[in-house]
Amino acid sequence: MNAVLILITTESNENLARNIANLLIQNNLAACVSIKSINSIYKWNDQIEEAFEFEITIKSRPELKDDLILFLQKMTSYDVPQILYRTFYSEAKYHDWLTKVI
Repeated sequence: MNAVLILITTESNENLARNIANLLIQNNLAACVSIKSINSIYKWNDQIEEAFEFEITIKSRPELKDDLILFLQKMTSYDVPQILYRTFYSEAKYHDWLTKVI
């Protein structure tokens, strides 16, 4: 089975997002990290808020999930970080590459 963990989080500015991405790669917690700008609308303290954020998509191995969550909880600028994850199955060559680099 070619299981791959995809974890998605957000960050308030691009520099923080890039710093997290680089540290994830340097610390062998992720094989690849993608960053894209997004507009988020959400409820906070009974108010509707809107924010420009950066979505961080992390591609990793399923067995690193707990380490990734702890890392992100320490690194985030948010009081309540978005940390979503799911295991997917990938094409064999991508899975082989991912497991070789982390």
